[in-house]
Amino acid sequence: MTRPKSDFIATMQDRGFIHQMTDGAALDERCSKGIVVAYIGFDCTGDSLHVGHLVQIMMLRWLQRTGHKPIVLMGGGTTKVGDPSGRDETRRLLSDADIAANKASLQKSFANYLTFGDGPTDAIMADNADWLDRLAYIPFLRDVGRHFSINRMLTMDSVRLRLERDQPLTFLEFNYMILQAYDFVELARRYDCALQMGGSDQWGNIVNGVDLGRRTEEKELFGLTTPLITTASGAKMGKTASGAVWLNPDRLSPYDFWQFWRNTEDADVGRFMRLFTDMPLGEIARLEALQGAEVNEAKKILATAATALCHGQAVADEAAETARRTFEEGVAGEALPTIDLARAQLDAGVPAYELLRQAGLAASNGEARRLVKGGGARLNDATIDSEQRMVTAADIDAAGRIKLSAGRKRHAIVRVV
Repeated sequence: MTRPKSDFIATMQDRGFIHQMTDGAALDERCSKGIVVAYIGFDCTGDSLHVGHLVQIMMLRWLQRTGHKPIVLMGGGTTKVGDPSGRDETRRLLSDADIAANKASLQKSFANYLTFGDGPTDAIMADNADWLDRLAYIPFLRDVGRHFSINRMLTMDSVRLRLERDQPLTFLEFNYMILQAYDFVELARRYDCALQMGGSDQWGNIVNGVDLGRRTEEKELFGLTTPLITTASGAKMGKTASGAVWLNPDRLSPYDFWQFWRNTEDADVGRFMRLFTDMPLGEIARLEALQGAEVNEAKKILATAATALCHGQAVADEAAETARRTFEEGVAGEALPTIDLARAQLDAGVPAYELLRQAGLAASNGEARRLVKGGGARLNDATIDSEQRMVTAADIDAAGRIKLSAGRKRHAIVRVV
């Protein structure tokens, strides 16, 4: 496309956020003439978002920074149905209490990325349970369901792929795309919302909402999706051997979050800076041109910038300093992930592999045993040379701690209490 008129679409294009748009020229024109209200939905299926959600959160951040109004839509209603997109099996149905608890926990993730309030470009948080829970079935079918063709719905990836793999798709899940389309129309009515954004897997659902708005409200609505973000080696973004990279600090320590970004592949540094930080494009261009050992300095800058957005600058600086002290001075910084262990447990001894698992350095005892067998596990910086190694009171240092390591870059502290 030609150079966009609006700061928002130009930013999305320059930083690599755009995969598909409905009528991109008209959307750009709309964004260039005044405030546009846009939303992204987040279902409450867990108690924390993860790095895989960050592209969407950053889109909302840039939307606000370029003079528009973001809506964070919590899926208190749609979570009761379950999005079948990208899944081969039905999601576990959650209770209302579980959904409420997850929603309260998820809301914390947005605090450092968006400014909420009552101003014209301040972000707002809505919950689709406010309207979906009140729908009457027959009127909804007559007013909304009649605009959806089963023939077309069967061609949507979320449905087609499930059926092609001979996996069951419940009627409950089949309704999800209708409810998401209705969300868009309801937000257009309530907040004059004109744009829905999301990942590429949501394209069909977004287009349904655009079409429903035209049919029922005679409103011009727009959609914008991002590409699937993978690493240079082809791995899915946000997944590691130890599991998802969570945004909530009670699920993943800020230090481990910082380390995730520090371990970025060389070829991804510039792209990830554009997507996951606010860094100026000129500075990013300079850093991604670095070669050899200098690339590691760029990775540290990426790690600190991304962690500062998620957890605050002070926490990011602490994580960076802990990493520096750990790797350059060989000491255990205070920000390393820490677990408590009763001294009495050490009297009989605790298997080293068990502590590695408890400290989050391995996902299971089996994985911890393999780590030890491969020579990648260390206790107080000394290689654990046997799967039978027991950790005892003799391993406690002068500060009352035991340091565990998995490889060269992952560390944790056992605090003896």
